[in-house]
Amino acid sequence: MTKKIITFGASSSTNSINKQFAVYTASQFENAITEILDLNDYEMPIFSLDKELKNGIPELAQSFYNKLGTADLIVISLAEHNGAYSTAFKNIFDWTSRINSKFFQEKQTLILSTSPGPRGGLTVLEIAKNRFPFQGAVIKGSFSLPSFNDNFNSSEGITNEKLKSDLLEIIQSIEL
Repeated sequence: MTKKIITFGASSSTNSINKQFAVYTASQFENAITEILDLNDYEMPIFSLDKELKNGIPELAQSFYNKLGTADLIVISLAEHNGAYSTAFKNIFDWTSRINSKFFQEKQTLILSTSPGPRGGLTVLEIAKNRFPFQGAVIKGSFSLPSFNDNFNSSEGITNEKLKSDLLEIIQSIEL
């Protein structure tokens, strides 16, 4: 039976390296169909209780929540902005958590990060590893790809054989 993966880069950049990495990683799973989400399709007013009281929860938050609910596996690659989530992702996170605090809906989740630098977004990855389970994510693995421009290209994916092998080992450990 074919399983469904929902994947996205947690960034609103049109050339997001995290989206590239998330899509690549999702494509490494066998017998799965992948739906790619773009955070730009879920742009909403900045979350505040006042806005929620006045206008309710935006339809886009419900749509994002519903999409996550269709997944057998969620693959997210987190952009690191000043040591934390990107504002685009954090805003979706905040609105969607108003629908259900466990908005990942107990779905298997693979969390990733990458950046042009040698730490590969490790700070935001650690935040997510500690936070996402409270939001209903069942973390099945995590992986940071350092120095994206040196270790990844669009035609081959991960070019560093050790890093590629490490990621594939995580992927193979996840049962879909």
